Amino acid sequence: MNDALAGLLVLLDLERIEQDIFRGQSRSAVIPRVFGGQVAAQALVAAGRTVPDDRHTHSLHAYFLRPGDPGAPIVYTVDRIRDGRSFTTRRVVAVQHGQPIFHLSASFQTWEEGLDHQEPMPPAPDPETLATGEEMVPRYAAAFTDEGVAGRLLEARAAVDLRYVHEPPYATRGTPREPRSQVWFRTNGKLGDVDPLTHVCLTTYVSDMTLLDSVLLAHGRGGWTTGDITGASLDHAMWFHRPLRADDWLLYDQHSPSASGGRGLGQGRIYTRDGKLAVTVIQEGVMRIPR
Repeated sequence: MNDALAGLLVLLDLERIEQDIFRGQSRSAVIPRVFGGQVAAQALVAAGRTVPDDRHTHSLHAYFLRPGDPGAPIVYTVDRIRDGRSFTTRRVVAVQHGQPIFHLSASFQTWEEGLDHQEPMPPAPDPETLATGEEMVPRYAAAFTDEGVAGRLLEARAAVDLRYVHEPPYATRGTPREPRSQVWFRTNGKLGDVDPLTHVCLTTYVSDMTLLDSVLLAHGRGGWTTGDITGASLDHAMWFHRPLRADDWLLYDQHSPSASGGRGLGQGRIYTRDGKLAVTVIQEGVMRIPR
């Protein structure tokens, strides 16, 4: 486990300041606001710590309300909406400087047998054959808005080994492509015997990194790293279908069915390496062309 992954695990280890109130720290992102995946993952940690151990996360629905301040702690307040025989529901509000910046609803379920089918995993090359971030990002540093972006991008992703199957948007700027993107990812080190919630929260963290790439690809836009687009996540939803480990390779297959009205929609499916559909993700974000 490298220092960045150890630091990310510390970031997700929230301080409990009251029975259902937690405090999390932040760290600076590539852009001057808190990374949305961090807030979503921390909010899910807060919710999960109020749920019985025999219930696993099966879905979350979230709204990003205001940009987070990376220089200030975030307070997470959990409402215990419902504890049923099979399902538990929690609502979490993240607050900074007296204002809500994020809202999460999460549902947890006891394990049950039932109907079982899935769409097959799409074809993808083995992750070991693909370029690492350390190899990919410097190769296209000239496309970034300034010299520091490449370094900050690598620093922000140092906890996660993330490998693009095809070239990312910043590498194909100016050339529209099919609105589809694939990445393999796993944590940069083994996690050992941690609880299943940690794997789910780490996957939630990563799920916000690349989902809107497919929107950019459709229009030949490099994104915020190249100054082609300004934007931010608006909402985020995830459904956890089957168990996963965040320290094993996961394929994130992403596409965009629509962009309009200054917004872009991304849909993604996360598969385990042996082909099991583990997670479905949908996100919409503000996508504005600078004027």
